[in-house]
Amino acid sequence: MTRVGLIGLGYIGRYTLKQLTSAAYPGVEVAFVHNRSPAALADVPPALVLDRLEDFAARDADLIVEMAHPGITTRFGAAFLAHADYMPLSMTAFADPAVEQSLTRAAEASGHRILIPHGALTGVDSLVEARAAWKDVTITFRKHPRNIDFADCGIDGTNITTPTVLYDGPARGIAKLFPRNVNTMITCALATTGLDHCRAVLVADPALDVAIAEVLAVGHDGRILETRKAQPAVGVSGTDMLDSQFNSILRAIDHRSGTLAFV
Repeated sequence: MTRVGLIGLGYIGRYTLKQLTSAAYPGVEVAFVHNRSPAALADVPPALVLDRLEDFAARDADLIVEMAHPGITTRFGAAFLAHADYMPLSMTAFADPAVEQSLTRAAEASGHRILIPHGALTGVDSLVEARAAWKDVTITFRKHPRNIDFADCGIDGTNITTPTVLYDGPARGIAKLFPRNVNTMITCALATTGLDHCRAVLVADPALDVAIAEVLAVGHDGRILETRKAQPAVGVSGTDMLDSQFNSILRAIDHRSGTLAFV
């Protein structure tokens, strides 16, 4: 039996909890559910509720999944890894070199794993397998302004009436400006050339009725990998994110190698 701790009970968290507590996954049980707002836990069985995240170790989770905010990783990530495998969905936490370093050290010391969900990133296996071969990698998001959270960037999205490039630069730099929108960009950077060398481009386009993710990876030897995904969006996420993230959790349960693994 694999015990999974869940942090965050929003759009993705509720779906994950529903799936894991169904009869479809008899080899998995929920160790705890934590949410910043207690009101969201009203319909969660009291035995599963973890009021204080500081008390997580008492629940003996084998895998802890963060679906809430990058601040969870910053504050608790290394502590989680001392006791369990850890899968953060808010990948923008890795934009802070100190956080990335502390997680890696904690995983190496404990033997537990940092598990990186592929999210909306198509072809992650091919990118990771050829990681050393990539010279230039660009990941581009194109979204309607209503599907972009502008809260941290100081831009008024309501004034955007034509296709507008909101950011074009290293992936590390976009994380603080659009932390809820670019987790997959950070995953792409970690899987390829790194956060300071992977180019991230975010375009707001009010003519779009889908969210588009494009990756162009060019190798030192001239090889090219190019992908494009278009899908409807709900909030800041694509509609396939629920199944994508949940399947990453299932793969994480079965995955057994590496300090940092893409699942």
